[in-house]
Amino acid sequence: MTLSLSALNIVKRYGGVLALSDGNLDVHPGEVVALIGANGSGKSTLSKVINGVVVLDGGQLLLDGKPVHFPSPESAKKLGVSTVFQELSLVPKMTVAENIWLAREPLRAGGFINSKEIMTRTEELLALFEGTFKVSMNFDVPVASLPPDEMQIVEILKAISFKPQLLILDEATASLDSRQVQRLFELVRKWKEEGKAIVFVSHRMEEIFQIADKYSVLRNGKTVGSGIMKEITEKELVNLMVGTDSVFGYSRTDHPGETYESKPVRLIVENLKTEVLKGIDLSVREGELLGIGGLKGQGQRDLLLSLFGDIKHHGKITLSDKPVNFTHPRHAIKEGVALVPGDRSREGLLSIRSILENLILPSWIKYGFPLQMLKSRQDGNQIASSLNLKMSGLDAPVSSLSGGNAQKVVIGKWLLKNPRLLLLDDPTKGVDVGTKAEFYKLLQQICSDGTSIIFYSSDDEELIGLCDRVLVMLEGKIRSELKGPTLTKLNLVSSSMGVANGSVE
Repeated sequence: MTLSLSALNIVKRYGGVLALSDGNLDVHPGEVVALIGANGSGKSTLSKVINGVVVLDGGQLLLDGKPVHFPSPESAKKLGVSTVFQELSLVPKMTVAENIWLAREPLRAGGFINSKEIMTRTEELLALFEGTFKVSMNFDVPVASLPPDEMQIVEILKAISFKPQLLILDEATASLDSRQVQRLFELVRKWKEEGKAIVFVSHRMEEIFQIADKYSVLRNGKTVGSGIMKEITEKELVNLMVGTDSVFGYSRTDHPGETYESKPVRLIVENLKTEVLKGIDLSVREGELLGIGGLKGQGQRDLLLSLFGDIKHHGKITLSDKPVNFTHPRHAIKEGVALVPGDRSREGLLSIRSILENLILPSWIKYGFPLQMLKSRQDGNQIASSLNLKMSGLDAPVSSLSGGNAQKVVIGKWLLKNPRLLLLDDPTKGVDVGTKAEFYKLLQQICSDGTSIIFYSSDDEELIGLCDRVLVMLEGKIRSELKGPTLTKLNLVSSSMGVANGSVE
C-alpha cells in the first residue's frame, strides 16, 4: 500500500489571525518533500492540518486523489498518516515502551496486555538507532531520565510504530546530534525505497539539500513556490521565503532620538552556557533595544531565563559594572531585572486575581503591611492609563481581559518597579495589530527613559522594525549580529537558516 497526498488552497484561522490563506503541498510515494518557510510562514499550521491536529477552515485534502477529512490525529493515523512532532507528545513518567504503545498495547487472549510482545517490538524499534545512544537504551527506562536527543528518538519511533505510508517529520532533527541525524537519513532513504511519502520540515538548509527531492515554500500563509531541489540554490530558496513585501508599519527610524551608542554599557554577558547555550557573548547599552532573532527553539528562551536567574547557568554577567550571579529570580528582581514570559497565562498572571493585584504583585512590599490600598490603587490607575488598558475596573479579574490587554498587565506590573533591564520573551504573540502598535510605542518610551531591553520575537518584521541591533541565534550560539544596513529580512532569514551570506558573516 502507498499513499499520495495533496493539500489544496488550505485556509486556517485562529480567531482574527489568518495563519494560512492559500497553503498547498503535494507529496507522492517514494519521495521526500521539504516544507520550508520563515518564522510565522504557516508551515507548522499546514503540518497540523495534514495530520489532523487542527481542522482546516477552507480548501481540501486529497489522499490518492480522493477527498478526505481528518478531525483528529487518530483519524489520520488510521489512514496511514503519522507525524513526528516538534513539541514532544511523550509522557515523562512513563517508560519508553509505554509511551510508544500507549492506548494501543498488544493484547493476549482474555484481553490482558501482552508484555512480552511489547518488549520485543520495542527492542526491534530501538535497534533502528543502535549505536547512536549515549548509553544502551532499554524499553523500560522512564522517558524523563533521557536526554533531549533520545527523547526525540523515542518520538520518532512512536510515529513509525504505526507503520505509516505518509510520515511528517516536523523539525525532527532539531535535538539530534550528527550521528543520529545521519542514522535517521539512512532510515528515510530506506523508507523511500519502500514507497513511503515523507514531508520534511527543517530549518537546517544543509539537511534539506541532503535529504529532500522536492521543496515547497510558504510565505505569510501562502505557498509561493515548489519544485525540484536539484534545480534551486540555497539563496534562491531564501529569496522565495523572504519576498519583497513587508506588513510592518512601525519603525525605530520613525522616532529618532539620542543614539544608544553614546550611552554607557548596562549589561555584559561573557561565555554564558547552559545545557542549550554553547557560549554566549553580548552587551547591551542603557536605553538600547536589542533584538534576539532566529527560528524558535535555538536557545532564545534559555538566554532570557539565565539572565533572570531562573535556570542553572555558567559564565560571567556584569550589570551596571557590577558582577552578578543570579541563582533565583528574586535576586534578579532585586537588582532591577524584569522578565515578561512567553506564556502569559501560565507564567505571567494570576488569572483568578484582580487586575490591581496582578499589577502590584512584584511591588507589594513597598505598600507596607497591611497594604496601603489607596496608594496601590493610585499607582495601578496611573499604569493602566499609561498603557491605555481597556478594562471595566482595577477590581475586575485579569481573566476578563482580552489577550492584548492581559499582556499589558504583564508588562505594567514591572513598570511600577522601573527596571534597569527588561527581558521580553515573544511578548506580542497572539496580540492583535492595534495593541501591537501601542506596545511598540511603549517600548520606545521605556528605552527613552533609560531602560535596556532584550527582546526575543518570532516575528522577523518586528525585530527589523523595532530593534537597534539583532543577534541571530542558531543551535545555542549567536550566528550573526545585524544592524544598520545589514539589518534586513534577507540577512535575518539567511542567518536563521544557517545559509552563508557575505554581509553577515
